[in-house]
Amino acid sequence: MRAFRQWWTRAVLLAPMTAVACSQATTAEPQTPAPAAEARSNAEIEALFRARTDSARMRFTEADARFMTGMIHHHAQAIAMSRLAPTHTSNLTIHTLAARITNAQRDEIATMQRWLRDRDQPVPELHVSDAGVMVHGDGMHMPGMLTPDQLRDLDAARGAAFDRLFLTLMIQHHNGAVTMVRELFEVDGAGQDEDVFRFASDVHVDQITEVERMKLMLASMPPDGRSP
Repeated sequence: MRAFRQWWTRAVLLAPMTAVACSQATTAEPQTPAPAAEARSNAEIEALFRARTDSARMRFTEADARFMTGMIHHHAQAIAMSRLAPTHTSNLTIHTLAARITNAQRDEIATMQRWLRDRDQPVPELHVSDAGVMVHGDGMHMPGMLTPDQLRDLDAARGAAFDRLFLTLMIQHHNGAVTMVRELFEVDGAGQDEDVFRFASDVHVDQITEVERMKLMLASMPPDGRSP
């Protein structure tokens, strides 16, 4: 009986305290989270992206611009050489090679012109006609470029003689492009522009690969120039 009374007394004394605690827990105001920072609008994000892109475009060197300008001249001569193939030989393998060079380098010329234009640099314009491919300005000093005499010799050749001379001179021409890429990357600070780096690297790989292919084609031809 005494134990029951002690338990009852403790329960009575503790009841108000428990009720207050429950009441406080029930009526407590929920904490308001700290206000989140306002998200940028799509227009603001786009403007920031454009500003950073424009800034990156301005981080090019004189060597970068000189390389892109020079390579336009270089590619234009390769196209001029390739345009002779349909009328100077019946070799389908040479026709295919010449067409591939023309299509690839025409597209690359457009890329280089756009790069220069976006950076407010002078843009060599490509003019294609029945007389050949011409570019305003002098690009003959670049590595691998054919001399006027070599171009005349190529134009005068026909058949198997054209095939052999075309491959020989195009190997010279492609190796010149590889040299131009190497000279670009030897200049301190040059080739840091992302577009220039990617383009120059692609040119290096593509030209070396094509040189090896042309060497195999040339090696398969008899020394006297007759078709195998």
